Amino acid sequence: MVHRPPPGTLRPQGRTERVRQAVVSATRGLLAADGYDALTIERVADAAGVAKSTVYRRWRDTAGLMMELMREVAGAAIPLADSGSVDEDLRVLAIEIVKFFSGTSGAMVLALVAESVHNPDTAAGMREFWAERNERAAIAVRRGIDRGELPSEVDPVEVIRALGAPLYYRMLVTHEPLDDVVAARAAAAALAAARAGTLSRSD
Repeated sequence: MVHRPPPGTLRPQGRTERVRQAVVSATRGLLAADGYDALTIERVADAAGVAKSTVYRRWRDTAGLMMELMREVAGAAIPLADSGSVDEDLRVLAIEIVKFFSGTSGAMVLALVAESVHNPDTAAGMREFWAERNERAAIAVRRGIDRGELPSEVDPVEVIRALGAPLYYRMLVTHEPLDDVVAARAAAAALAAARAGTLSRSD
């Protein structure tokens, strides 16, 4: 049995990277213009100027295309601050998350969450994506621990999960609006929990 990597996880080199960029750009444009329901492999291939078989082989389905786009957009759109204060860094992070999920990015995440309910590949891709994002964002918490702003036993990834939870709850469950006030409150709550010892590493 031939092992295949998850959709979109190819080494960025030469023609492979040019194809990937063309497909990502086409997916982004079609998603913004017509929404997820109208997204098809055929339309993406045509807009990207590549063979339909190439897109099928590398991404398998529209969920694979969306995961590739999500990685691309999130990597560029959610910068990590380094202000010298963990409170400020996490406040900025929360605001950047809200900004990212406003507009087509939020719709993209909603579509992928719905797809992951019955698509194991998408579910696996989502777990990988969020694990990578949380580890990267946890750098800000680790810096805060090193500076003595947070207890040494704090679990950095749990702090990031606690920060994101109220934002994702509003976006995915209650569909309430997100703004900078909500973002700042989420960051403050996560930091308060960390300082109270409720987000410590488990033994």
